[in-house]
Amino acid sequence: MHQNSFPYETLAARSFSLAGRTALVTGAAGHLGRAISKGLAQAGASVTLVGRNAAKLESVVEDLRSQGYQAKYTAIDLSDTAAVTDFADTYLGTEGSLDILVNNAYSGPTNTLAASTPEQYRDSYNIAVVAAAELVRGLTPAFRQAVADHGDASVINVASMYGHISPDPAIYGDSGQNSPPYYSASKGALIQYSRYAAVHLAKERIRVNSISPGPFPPLNFREDKPEFYGELVQKVPMNRIGVADDMIGPVVFLASSNAQYVTGINLCVDGGWTSW
Repeated sequence: MHQNSFPYETLAARSFSLAGRTALVTGAAGHLGRAISKGLAQAGASVTLVGRNAAKLESVVEDLRSQGYQAKYTAIDLSDTAAVTDFADTYLGTEGSLDILVNNAYSGPTNTLAASTPEQYRDSYNIAVVAAAELVRGLTPAFRQAVADHGDASVINVASMYGHISPDPAIYGDSGQNSPPYYSASKGALIQYSRYAAVHLAKERIRVNSISPGPFPPLNFREDKPEFYGELVQKVPMNRIGVADDMIGPVVFLASSNAQYVTGINLCVDGGWTSW
């Protein structure tokens, strides 16, 4: 008879609650980062928000605290690898344990294939992949402590549907909203990194998954770019674009004990776009 080291009697205790858990979200002051941070806090986690803009991070933290949630922030430049390493070291020394890491940070302008520069490729990759990988490496001791305390730890890397399919140039035209090649390249690398890390950390019960959002433009996008909005909607089988709160359920699921046997997946949250 197969002997499973995981105690079956704990299965009934699985839930979506993150009460007593700690979470760290990068890019936390952005469009999706705010919603992800809110969702984790609503589920009961104590959330540390990380990003470049201290004023924006403080605003998000104040909003969360005003609703009774536990939140704090640290402002760092994630494109600076030394700063990321120092942050991870400091976190280990002050906090010790981390249950959930969401690598959501990204920075880069819209652009075309012809106009993209080597510097833009490097900058995109440094934040989307290098910073994410350095946080995973540096915080692994904190994940191990979370495993000892709660049974597992979860890393969630926010990639993109454009990490595994190409943007359709026909829908962008002269909209100025062109998804740049370095965005697709860095998000594709992040998906593959997630698979690699998942396999190598699985025996330690440190789970690594990626989420690939589809079209998630800002709330005023429909009014500002009505023609482009229409083109996007026609590409989505669910006949609507994503809103930031659509990310909450997938993130909380992958962070929770209900996903204890889920690692190495790339979960598309795109209204069916990649199913055509």
